[in-house]
Amino acid sequence: MNPVYEKLMSCYESVRRKTDFEPKVALVLGSGLGKFADEIEVTARIPYNEIEGFPISTVPGHAGQFVFGYIEGVPVVCMQGRVHYYEGYPITDVVLPARLMGLLGAKYLFLTNASGGINRDFKAGDFMMLTDHISLFAPNPLIGPNIDEIGTRFPDMSSVYDPILCDIILSVADDYGIEMQSGVYAQLTGPSFESPAEIRMLGKLGVDAVGMSTVVEAIAANHMGMKVCAISCVCNLAAGIQETPLTHDEVQEAAAKAAPLFKQIVRESIIRIGAL
Repeated sequence: MNPVYEKLMSCYESVRRKTDFEPKVALVLGSGLGKFADEIEVTARIPYNEIEGFPISTVPGHAGQFVFGYIEGVPVVCMQGRVHYYEGYPITDVVLPARLMGLLGAKYLFLTNASGGINRDFKAGDFMMLTDHISLFAPNPLIGPNIDEIGTRFPDMSSVYDPILCDIILSVADDYGIEMQSGVYAQLTGPSFESPAEIRMLGKLGVDAVGMSTVVEAIAANHMGMKVCAISCVCNLAAGIQETPLTHDEVQEAAAKAAPLFKQIVRESIIRIGAL
């Protein structure tokens, strides 16, 4: 058996020994959104360290557990804290949680993150719905023997961010009077923030916001047939665009400030996705 698939199935069986909950929507909570789990009518919590072989998040502000439950009747699994490539895990471990949530039954994957804004029309605190991404800097999670059990060798990437889900997000933002930018996101490896020269390069490539997550998860979920959507909280303007040095504390502070509106968008979007 493919060792990546074998590990995935081992994690699946470990979770299934603890809960038989079958989610419809999977949600990955980025920086500052961890408390969104409080919005869920919880039926089970499983810390990552209780899942055999599961990668453990080491980033401050990431709790490190799955939360299972309901949002207005919609069955949800919430990933409270994600794993990043810069933590030293192989890329197949970074996307293992997204694949696992798909195996548990989730048809839709809702990704969130904190990012640096490159588009000069953006400001700190803006929300950006991902319409596309550029994946040139982090390893593609599909490299290696294909896992035929979950997806095709050469998946199409024309509409990774599902147009129907994107329309739902935009309608929620419009209904609640929340400004929603849209654009292209690029994932770099981190953990260092990007240099001004890298930001200039990304801007010329058509990138609107940059971060250290999300793209590889979207690729893996798309590979296994999940419908994907994503929102980024632009927590700062990227290097060379703002004058002050970048810090993780700044990102966390901006994300926390934006969290109430972010939670409102995510909650209402999940309710509407659940009706599909």
